[in-house]
Amino acid sequence: MTETHTYASDVAFSPAVKSIQTRKGSREGYAHAEQRGWRTEVDENLAAFLADANSFYFATASADGQPYIQHRGGPKGFLKVLDKQTLAFTDYAGNRQYITQGNLSENPKAYIFVMDYAHRRRVKLWGEARVVEDDEALTNSLMPKGYRARPEQVILFKITAWDTNCPQHIPQKFDATDVAAALAARDARIAELEAEVAALKGEKTA
Repeated sequence: MTETHTYASDVAFSPAVKSIQTRKGSREGYAHAEQRGWRTEVDENLAAFLADANSFYFATASADGQPYIQHRGGPKGFLKVLDKQTLAFTDYAGNRQYITQGNLSENPKAYIFVMDYAHRRRVKLWGEARVVEDDEALTNSLMPKGYRARPEQVILFKITAWDTNCPQHIPQKFDATDVAAALAARDARIAELEAEVAALKGEKTA
């Protein structure tokens, strides 16, 4: 089902999309952008972004085009880079609906959407995915150490194209663990300063 595109961005900018862009006045600008090219391989910036991600959304569609989006989460870096065009993650045992796997069995096209709310950044990745059920070595190599989840299988994602979005309208949110660490550091500093003040007061009264 892999298609040949003139530009990498054609994976998203179909003829129908380009027609609407023309009608609404944005086609010229995107025509220049598509010639500069969307990226098709993992670079250092994307690798670093994914290494810091602990959450993303994974979209698939059935053979008749019915879309489905599922959230995936885990420790930072659980979405791993295998090579310049391949990402992979452990698929944990869950509610056993298997909608994603069913979709991929008849339509390999997939999409990954990664949000970084703290820094108001987002990355969009188009590609094709497949489920690997019986490769214990691969599953073990991708399973985050010490993470309390039962690995069921692996999903491999082959990148067709990826791009970033502007931060407009992204609400700034912070992970609870990061907030807790910042508050702990603040409280430790306050305690340190209070101890210094108490020591200075003690010297003055001596």
